Amino acid sequence: MMNKEFGYPAYGPDGTQVLTTAGGDYRDALMDTAVCRLEAGETRTFLFPGEECAFLLIEGGVTFSWSGETVRGDRDSCFDNGAQVCALHVPRDVPVTLSAHRTAEVFLARTENSEEFSPRFYSAQDIANVTSCAEICGGVCRRQVTTVFDGDTAPRSNLVLGETYPLPGKWCGYPPHSHPQPEVYYYRVDRPEGFGFCCVGDNVYKIKDRSFSLLAHGAMHPQVAAPGYRMYIIWAIRHLPGDPWRRGANLPEYQWLERQP
Repeated sequence: MMNKEFGYPAYGPDGTQVLTTAGGDYRDALMDTAVCRLEAGETRTFLFPGEECAFLLIEGGVTFSWSGETVRGDRDSCFDNGAQVCALHVPRDVPVTLSAHRTAEVFLARTENSEEFSPRFYSAQDIANVTSCAEICGGVCRRQVTTVFDGDTAPRSNLVLGETYPLPGKWCGYPPHSHPQPEVYYYRVDRPEGFGFCCVGDNVYKIKDRSFSLLAHGAMHPQVAAPGYRMYIIWAIRHLPGDPWRRGANLPEYQWLERQP
């Protein structure tokens, strides 16, 4: 039975917005995801025994410290189309310290992984930007995608991490597609009254700033941003044992749309 698939979580008193937990209502994600807010001057250390973890800077400024390494990250806005994207990916049992030199928000995704691999910091210069501006259906399906790491760049990881920047009034994840591996989308909208809509299978949800969706069990998941509003999406995918995520084709019944001008 499928568990919950969309949420509007608030920040807790510790400055954490919990999205999914391995044993909670959104356990079909098979990973823990959250957003951590750090005030200027605040320092927090994270250690997840037995779990790999990815830290993605949404906005603000933090210094990442791990295994004797230190890198400063700054991002003025998540609506920058990836110009200042930066992320840290570490294997199990590696402590990470985040020190905010200005108020910051950081997305965290973690999951069990016994594989050994070297920690890696990804800056915008290290990440391949994949721009998808499909001129189909009158040009209403347009987006830009940044893949931070995937099965090709992090083959020992159980995670995939990236960002999508839908254009105002445009669809993304369209034509509809699906995959068996669970995926979490975290949404930001550039104005508090802004919105969009997301399909999870046959269910439709209203996207608001700082909402999220869980896409599991092969549910298709197209979405659209309201005209006039910029949207930002973080997406994290959990590989399945023996069945890693790979980019695939759109659902067969919608492939005819690919031929529409």
